[in-house]
Amino acid sequence: MGSTVGIVEVRIDSARAWSRMCRKLGRKSLLEHVVRRVTDCQRLDRTVAVAFQGPEAGQLRDLIPPDVPLYLGQAADWLELFVAAAVEYQAESVVRVRVESPFVEPVFIDRLATAAAEHPECDYISFCLKDGRPVVLSPLGLFAEWCRVSALQRAHREAQLPADRDQPTRYLYGHPELFQIRLLAVPAELDRDDLRLAVQHEEDWDHIQTIYDALGPDALDWRQIARLLGQQPGLRERMALLNRTAPPA
Repeated sequence: MGSTVGIVEVRIDSARAWSRMCRKLGRKSLLEHVVRRVTDCQRLDRTVAVAFQGPEAGQLRDLIPPDVPLYLGQAADWLELFVAAAVEYQAESVVRVRVESPFVEPVFIDRLATAAAEHPECDYISFCLKDGRPVVLSPLGLFAEWCRVSALQRAHREAQLPADRDQPTRYLYGHPELFQIRLLAVPAELDRDDLRLAVQHEEDWDHIQTIYDALGPDALDWRQIARLLGQQPGLRERMALLNRTAPPA
């Protein structure tokens, strides 16, 4: 297989989004924390942070480890920007990681790359919940998405809807008649409606901080997190309520 590049999607579309990226988990900003979890993966050839060129973009360099490149592009939308970044780094496939996923799991990212090697016909690989929904549509926040760059390029040529242009992978998993899709099962311990580990609202940050403080920086694998939350019914109740009522950030 050719090069697989992990792309950390850095959206600076509001003052709140910028502030969230700068907040600290331990000694690291949220952005650095996510980037470092991606660089821990064994099956990626490199990791790149990608953002639009803009007034705050220059400050991003201070939030990203010096060994990780920052791609600042000018494009009409996120789909075009993803394609441009993939071409710049000569990737055959990319793994999309959202910066609001502080506990994105390296093991799951490596599992995507392994599945891609075993199923070379695939254009898009991610995880799905037991109801069949791609996990990217949930606020679970532990998972990433793999896709072939040629499929992204086709999406760039064909996608018309604003939502498909804004979410780089949406056209792929939304059109199984056009692309070869493979969805892996989310582990049963995580496939439940009272878990929420994506940082989209202020209370989400409080929950993430609670988990980080309880486990520390060296025990943040998904099994430890699931075990901890299994012992915290009050915290899970709050997460379940947010899952039902909180609009997307």
